[in-house]
Parts: sequence; C-alpha cells; structure tokens
Amino acid sequence: MDTTKHDTQMRKSIVLFLTLFLSLNCLNAMKATAGRSFYQIKVYHLKNEAQEKTVEDFLKQAYLPALHRAGIAHVGVFKPIPPAEADKTTERLIYVLIPFSSYKNFSTLEKSLEKDQKYRSEGQVYLSATLANPPYDRMETILLNAFEGSPNLVLPKLSAPKKDRVYELRSYEGPTEKLYWNKVQMFNKGDEVGLFKRLNFNAVFYGEVIAGSRMPNLMYLTTFENKTDRDEHWKAFVDDAYWKKLSVLPEYQGNVSKNDTRFLYPADYSDI
Repeated sequence: MDTTKHDTQMRKSIVLFLTLFLSLNCLNAMKATAGRSFYQIKVYHLKNEAQEKTVEDFLKQAYLPALHRAGIAHVGVFKPIPPAEADKTTERLIYVLIPFSSYKNFSTLEKSLEKDQKYRSEGQVYLSATLANPPYDRMETILLNAFEGSPNLVLPKLSAPKKDRVYELRSYEGPTEKLYWNKVQMFNKGDEVGLFKRLNFNAVFYGEVIAGSRMPNLMYLTTFENKTDRDEHWKAFVDDAYWKKLSVLPEYQGNVSKNDTRFLYPADYSDI
C-alpha cells in the first residue's frame, strides 16, 4: 500500500471535516443571533484638548454623516461627566456606539467608507494625521452581541437638554465564563431586563461582549434626565419586590466579580 498517498488522502479528509465542522458552528452561531443587533463601541483615549477637538470635528463633520449614508441611522457619541470635586480630573475619553443589523454589516463598513469620497474629504484632517500630530493616544474597540431579552437598540425617551442628562454605562465582569453566562441568563431568563423596562430605566442596549479587554463581561447603557432622576430610579430598583426575590435566588449567586460604572453625557451632535 502507498502510505504517502494514504496519508495525503487522510489529511484532506481531516481538513474537509474541520472545514465543515467550523462552517456548521458559524452557521449555528449566526442562527442563534439572527434578528439581534451587533454593536461596536469605540473608545478614544485623548491626551489634550487639541486631540479632543480633532476627533470631535471628525465625528461630527465626517464620520456620523458617512454612517448615516451607509444606512446606520442612530450613532451615539458620549463623553464622561466632569467630576463634582474641583481637585479631581477625569481621563479625556470619547465613546462612540454604533449599532449594526448584523456582524456582516459591521465587517463591510470600512470598505463602504473607502468608497465614500465625501467622507474622505470631510475627514481629511483626521484621516491624514501624521506621527508628529496624531488625533488620539489610543483607540479601543469593544464588540457585542445584543441580548436575547433586548435584541435591538432602543432610543431613550428623555426631554432634558443633552448636557444635563446622565447616561450610565455599566460593565459586569464575571469571574469565569460559566458564571458570566449565568449573569447574562439572569438578565434574559431571570427577566432583569424586564425589571429595568418596567421601572423606565430607558436602557439603550444590553450586550454580550465578544471582543474586549475586560472579558468575560456584559455591558449595558441606561439613561436618565439628570443625576436626581438616576438616583431615584436606582432606589426604586433596589426596593422593588421582584429584584429582592431575584437577587437572592441560589442559581444566580456569585456571578459578578466587578461592576465598572461610567457616567456619561451625550454630545450635542449624538443621535442617541
């Protein structure tokens, strides 16, 4: 028997099997998230006021209009709320929330932008920045699948001026993958999402982080008219009979190792 020919055929069979296996897994994953939004959160880390102005000019004049032309109607741009204490400072950050109807739409956005001449013209200062004068220090990207219990982005129903609003971006980190998924199920099957909705937290999104620096973790964004409104809502939450029951269920214990909360407000040109 020709062992070389046999080994070659065996390798081909293994490659074919693995290809089919991975394709089926990808297909199943796509089916599992069908109808659910896919989110990208960009976080610009900025060194100074000049960089902040460059990025904001780019977002306002070029990036958001280009995303609108690409069919993305609502893009969020948020900045940290300045600290109340005069002796405290916050890092210069700009958050950009982009909702996509699917991962495929996310993966094809850059090619679409490359063909948008108006975008390239309006964003020239940012897009053509040099080593000597970069527009930011670093840009972080977080990718998320929307929760089953909240499959699509929801615009907040608020009337306060954008500068007065409080947007609360929370990240719940799990100690392990299993316990992280347990917290996700607490939101979905345990209907923590429904509790937030009943109490009018104006949640914009809930997402399973699939790529980011703090995994395993989930993230969600709730919105309020102002800080007093925010505090009143959270008091109602912790006092709610359903939460008191849900929070002590044995199956949902020990599933969060860290709660990272960021208080933001929307830029005047933000769609959200």
